[in-house]
Parts: sequence; structure tokens; C-alpha cells
Amino acid sequence: MGVNRRQFLEAAGVTTVGATSLADGTTRPGKLPQRAFGRTGLSVPILGFGSGSRFAMYKDDDEALAALSRAIDLGVTYIDTAHAYSDGQSEARIGRLMPARRKEVILATKLPGRTADEASRQLELSLKRLKTDRLDVLHIHDLKDLDDLSRIESRGAVLETLYKAREQRIVRAIGITCHAHPVALKTALERHDFDCTQMALNAAMARMAPAPGGMKATPTPGGSFEELALPVAVRKGMGIIAMKVFGQDQLLGVIPPDRMIAYALSLPVSLASLGMPRREFIEQNAAAAAAFKPLSPEESRKLRRSVSEAKRVAMERFFRDHRDA
Repeated sequence: MGVNRRQFLEAAGVTTVGATSLADGTTRPGKLPQRAFGRTGLSVPILGFGSGSRFAMYKDDDEALAALSRAIDLGVTYIDTAHAYSDGQSEARIGRLMPARRKEVILATKLPGRTADEASRQLELSLKRLKTDRLDVLHIHDLKDLDDLSRIESRGAVLETLYKAREQRIVRAIGITCHAHPVALKTALERHDFDCTQMALNAAMARMAPAPGGMKATPTPGGSFEELALPVAVRKGMGIIAMKVFGQDQLLGVIPPDRMIAYALSLPVSLASLGMPRREFIEQNAAAAAAFKPLSPEESRKLRRSVSEAKRVAMERFFRDHRDA
């Protein structure tokens, strides 16, 4: 990749761990290791709270807020949501907690609209739901392919809304997310002035290449987010968020969760954003992040090789049809 993983971790200024695992399976409150969020001046924990489909699994709002509050207590202070998650329920839930805890968190949301007018209306509603007048991070949500990129960068499109919001200091950092088209994301990052990006990074997708409609399993590395888009983001000094670390749960039972987290965090990323639909998962993932030690290149290669071709093909089919919650 051209970036030594251990050198990156040193350059990112990873701080010491303040959260420790207890005998009863809970984790003592404290700060998780922090990394620089690219050139933005923000410092973020290496673990983020994903608030998409897994957050919706908390059927009761009070239970959901208790889980989110616990995550913040443990130092999981990067909150990742989106305008479209659960038809706005995700942002509305988070907004209930923000009057008391906004100053403690890095708040990120995403806009699905492709025109400037549509995106501006969505941004206004997202701010209202989240009960805040500013965002730390604002993404264009779910870049699908090169045709979608053409829509995003055309005259009067969403990109204008993001630039304007950053100029007016409504948002601090702007970016774009992508699930299944590394070439499109690489192109977007090369062409435009983004501060950050969010992409699917895991041991299986490291050996999947772009294909019409999504990703295709391939026996050789190359063409994945890890090989194409990630180096561009690193070179341009962007904040980088790893998502789909568990392959939308497709890798559970194949690789231990703590090793999947370690794989993602051993890449040159700022943090990994995980959906955590049960309180015990919050405790376990926070403990794994607190205990994180970088994998060696050989350890990472072994994890990639541990994913069978059949599993890769199954994941290719899943992500080809996947739409973010």
C-alpha cells in the first residue's frame, strides 16, 4: 500500500488506553485510544458507534439511549448516523441525548439527496432531529457507481451543499461514503476536496474487486477499497472511517470479533465504526479496542486467507444488493 501500518500508528499519535476490562465482562469507563482525524484537527476514538440497522434493533427508545449513553461513558464518542437510517428514527433517538452530551461527542451524519436543494432540506431536518446547530462530520451517503458520481458532481448537486455548509461552519469536515464500488470512491477522492471518507474494510473484501453492480470475489488482491481508495485517502490526509468491519455480520463465526476489529484498526484508518445491537457487544467491542495491538502484515495476510472462496462469493452477492439502512 505504500504506507507502513506501524509507521501510520506512530504518526497518528495513538494515545494510551484508559478503559480496562473487568472480571464481570463490563469495561471500566475511560478514554479509548485516540487518533488524528486526518487534517481536520479533530481527535477521535478508534471505535465509533454505528447507528444504522443495528441501532434499530433496540426496539425501545429508552433502551437504545441507555446503550448509546453507556458507549459514550466507555469513550466511544464518535457517533455515526444518517438522515435515512430507519426513516429518521436514528437521528431522532440520538437527538434526545444531545442536549446533555453534545459536547462529549463527535457527531457525524450523511445525506442521501443528490441535488443541492434536496440535500439542503435534508441537512436542515437532520440538524433539527439531532438537536444541534452544527455537525462535526457530514458525508454524502452511499456512492453507488461512476454514474452516481456524475450526479453528485454536476451543477446544482449535493457537493455544492457540502462545500457551502463547511464554508458557513455548520459542519467541520465533509466527506463521502461507499459500500461496493472502490473505483468510484477512488475517483471521487482524487477529484474533490473532501476532508474524510468512510468505506467498507474487512479481511474478506480486501480480496474482492469491483464489478458491474458491486464487488466480485477474486483470488488475487487488487481492486478493493484497501488497494484503490484507501491509499488515495491516506495520501490526501483525510480522516478515514472503516465500516462493515464484520461484513454486516457475514464474517461472524469465521473470524473472532476482536481479530476483525484488529484487522481494520491495523490499516491506516482513524477509526472503525461498528453497529452494536446489544449492551454486551458494546462492552466487548470497547474492551477489544482498548486492548488493540497492531497486527503484523503476516497476521493480516493469514486473516485474509482464512476466509473461504465460498464465503467471499456469498458476501459479493450480499453487498451487490445491499442498501444502507
